[in-house]
Amino acid sequence: MTVRPMPASALLFSRRALVGTAIALGALPSRLLAEKTGELIAGTYAQEGGPGLVPLMARPSGWVAGHPLDTIRNASFGVRASATGIRYLLDEQEKGRLGVYDRGFRLLGDFSTQGADPCHAALSPDGGLLAVANYSSGSVAVWRIDRTTGRPMGEAQLAVHTGSGPNRARQAGAHAHWVGFAMGGKLLHAVDLGADAIFAHAVDPRSGAIISTSLAYRAPAGSGPRHLARHPRLRIAYLVSELANTVTTLEVLPDGSFAAKGVLSTLPAAFSGTSTAAHIAVNKSGTRLYVSNRGHDSIAVFAIGADGGLKLLQHAGSGGRGPRLFLLLEERGEMLVANQRSGNVARLRLEKDGRLGAAAYGTAIPGVVFLSA
Repeated sequence: MTVRPMPASALLFSRRALVGTAIALGALPSRLLAEKTGELIAGTYAQEGGPGLVPLMARPSGWVAGHPLDTIRNASFGVRASATGIRYLLDEQEKGRLGVYDRGFRLLGDFSTQGADPCHAALSPDGGLLAVANYSSGSVAVWRIDRTTGRPMGEAQLAVHTGSGPNRARQAGAHAHWVGFAMGGKLLHAVDLGADAIFAHAVDPRSGAIISTSLAYRAPAGSGPRHLARHPRLRIAYLVSELANTVTTLEVLPDGSFAAKGVLSTLPAAFSGTSTAAHIAVNKSGTRLYVSNRGHDSIAVFAIGADGGLKLLQHAGSGGRGPRLFLLLEERGEMLVANQRSGNVARLRLEKDGRLGAAAYGTAIPGVVFLSA
């Protein structure tokens, strides 16, 4: 395993080509259980019938889809700067693009991600750096951000992962799937599904230069690690592995590496079908962890102990097929789930104990893969 800064490698295969295009439509209004109103956005895949970036408005009758912005296609992920309100949205395609938009979704700039099929992004704690994971080319791009204007400055720094795994269909090469800053922006972790690894890139917070790279964690061969979620208080992180359908509790070591403390399946013991794990999130109090299962079509709910250990509480139906990303809206007492294959944003009641109620089908949005406030 080596990682080297260099131009982005050639496209290995299309990530989206692995996803079926069957879309089932329909809608069932969801009931809101809180008084607050707001607005969200939903990103879609154009090749699966997605209409573009769709605003979601909270109404007394439920979440209502607004007029889509059809100029923003294949927005598979994005982040928003809290200080400026500027959004950084990824256009997941062979020649990956990063779109920078103001609060009114006016385009401020369009940049190459220097890789193929960008799928995840993260801002540093001070908003001065932006990182993007390019899935199919197995690379990570880092920009300096002008914290006044929110615009990227200069060319992105690029690190290309190398490595592979035993699953030849999914792990013939490196596939960066998640990025996140640590140590005040001096370290960038990158979870790589193809290389069965978490890499740690040392970054100069002022220039954005990638100084060095090390292996922060070696995942079990063939497990296909996908996303990482950090505990809000403990030196603990949780790694969801897409191919193995597991969640691993990791101790965060002082040097930024990780040590495994325990592994649990995200699926019921009796389940024997095909499924892949997707999104992972921890609630604000650090007492519950959630994972979406595509195939079993469920959200696994885990209790988090005082030491960070996990205990399975529940599998709740996702309200559709192919749950990819979900959004915890704790102040509203609900979870919204982007069900990619059935093309709907389902709503699940979030109980006071962190368990989930029965899902309502919610709002029909073909090809939905991303949700954000």
